[in-house]
Amino acid sequence: MTNQENSVIVVMVPFPAQGHLNQLLHLSRIILSYGIPVHYVGTSTHNRQAKVRVHGWDPVAVAGFHFHDCQVPPFASPPPNPNAAIKFPSHLQPCFDACYYLRKPVTELLRMLSSQARKVVIIHDSMMGSVVQDVGSIPNTESYAFHTVSAFSLFFYLWESTGKPQVNAEMLGENDVPSLEGCFTEDFLEFIALQHRYLNVTSGSIYNTSKVIEGTYVELLRQHMKEKQHWALGPFNPLKVPEKNSCGSRHYCLEWLDEQEMNSVLYVSFGTTTTMGDEQIQELAIGLRRSNQKFIWVLRDADTGDVFNGEVRRPELPKGYQDSVKDKGLVVRDWAPQLEILAHPAIGGFVSHCGWNSCMESITMGVPIGAWPVHSDQPRNAVLITKLLKLGITIKDWARRDEVVTAAVVEDAVKRLMASKEGDEIRKRAAEVSGAVRQSVAEGEVCRKEWDSFITHIIR
Repeated sequence: MTNQENSVIVVMVPFPAQGHLNQLLHLSRIILSYGIPVHYVGTSTHNRQAKVRVHGWDPVAVAGFHFHDCQVPPFASPPPNPNAAIKFPSHLQPCFDACYYLRKPVTELLRMLSSQARKVVIIHDSMMGSVVQDVGSIPNTESYAFHTVSAFSLFFYLWESTGKPQVNAEMLGENDVPSLEGCFTEDFLEFIALQHRYLNVTSGSIYNTSKVIEGTYVELLRQHMKEKQHWALGPFNPLKVPEKNSCGSRHYCLEWLDEQEMNSVLYVSFGTTTTMGDEQIQELAIGLRRSNQKFIWVLRDADTGDVFNGEVRRPELPKGYQDSVKDKGLVVRDWAPQLEILAHPAIGGFVSHCGWNSCMESITMGVPIGAWPVHSDQPRNAVLITKLLKLGITIKDWARRDEVVTAAVVEDAVKRLMASKEGDEIRKRAAEVSGAVRQSVAEGEVCRKEWDSFITHIIR
């Protein structure tokens, strides 16, 4: 049998939002380490976004990595609305809808690869089901749905949608799980329902989580979807972050962190899909200053559908603010290398929206979280982090999502996280959990076994 006839190719089909692009890019790195070529498919804009923002490794330098830039018709790319009642990034909906046009070029690519390889394995974001709906008609292909949320969040979505059946496991009480009210827009809920209609043809499910932290919920998902196979392949993100990137430069905030003491700096970032109103920004700014703790605050508006074009709103800070905190704080106005920041020994806490990408990066780097969920799966991730894993504290309770978090609440929370016995205890636990997750990727350990199991399965 020739090499070509015996070959297996993996095709990644990510959803065009940063946290989704990033996770499948990191999973590509793991699959490449087994010598399997990976094809990463998206619009040219979103492929560029994924490459420009990746950190911890250099995808351009990896042999066997192929980007495929597909064209879609122009879509509206409106600015985010900081005053929207529901904080879900509805301004990205035109971008999400444009993904339907990827179906034809993706199908053409799969047909071509199918003629060249023994097997083509498609790993697609669960939000891209409609794009890969033709897989069943293409010879020697199989698809796997990748869920970008925690096993905890996904289980409760499925559990509620199937009438809350009895389960054989100890789990949080129903009242501890936040409602979905305010998490999504109606348009996006319809979008999810449409995409999930196509998931019944998949051969299994993949999660960016570890059995070390969510074993109970991975098992509950397995019981719930008996006909599917499940793999917890996380953490996807690199665990050892290089000192410098491929061109030898470092972000200026890392140079600043080099001068700070261990665990002395709070990192504040709400991800790439959060836009905050002016009043909330003012309260957060004042609370950070009053806490008297050192901080790095990434203050930028949410991404638009095309991050390379258009005006970006520059949120207002109180007059003279940056001068008033210059010895304590650094305000970063552009995109920042979060994984490298969290890996820095000077970081001792993270005020986060609790997007799953951020949660996994924080867990692997041993940084406790001040939970401030904004939309989507974030309220449930916040409960997982604070109540179940005990790796953080609550700053914003989802039940009070419509209220502004005052400067006094921010100040108190920052002091609890960074300068209290409670904070020290959480930091100690975060270090232990990080150690266990890192150990799990060693030869013969639980995560490595999951990787080996998945690879063995797809090359069979």
